[in-house]
Amino acid sequence: MGRKVHPYGFRLGVSRTWNAKWYADRDYTSLLKEDMTIRRLVTRRLANASVSQVEIERGINHVTVTVHTAKPGIVIGKGGANVEALRQQIGRLTTRKVKLEIKEIRQPELDAVLVATNIAQQLARRIAFRKAIKQSVQRTMKAGAKGVRIQVSGRLGGSEMARREWDKEGRIPVGTLRADISYGQVHAHTTYGRIGVKVWIYRGDVIAERQIPRDQAATLTPVGA
Repeated sequence: MGRKVHPYGFRLGVSRTWNAKWYADRDYTSLLKEDMTIRRLVTRRLANASVSQVEIERGINHVTVTVHTAKPGIVIGKGGANVEALRQQIGRLTTRKVKLEIKEIRQPELDAVLVATNIAQQLARRIAFRKAIKQSVQRTMKAGAKGVRIQVSGRLGGSEMARREWDKEGRIPVGTLRADISYGQVHAHTTYGRIGVKVWIYRGDVIAERQIPRDQAATLTPVGA
């Protein structure tokens, strides 16, 4: 069940939040298209900047785009020239005021999208897939992960028959809602076809604070009173 359901959609509202935070009644389709266009633009412009995810938050007349990257220096550029050019390009896609924020990923080895991208780049350079998987698993576990699973599928090594290979170390509790699972899916474009790379990284548990209703909180008696 855990590998048929997207790990992020499964945990929404429990241990994860949404990548797009806004609400619309009538303009939903146009705003959704706008979101997709912004994400495509950022992904294309920052292809070499190790971008993991793009968060979009909308207000009444403004859009906040947050880019999570392992290389903020490349995104910002000399004197902030690159980030300003990107902000202007995003501004042409929307009628609202655009605010662009850059957040640094301090441990790229614990981000599944960046790990999957790294493996995909190695496969495109014709590096042996077993070697690429093994090294990535070791690096991720060394960085402090509690478990990692990497799967590649397609014409591995240029073989005629497509197949699926995977490697795993540690625990991956796919059905546990409180588990902090980082998930990434990237395609490697090789001369003999497309190879899919999937990565699951278990980074520990997220303990959500239970909200106590105000009327109940007033009736609670402190311990030792």
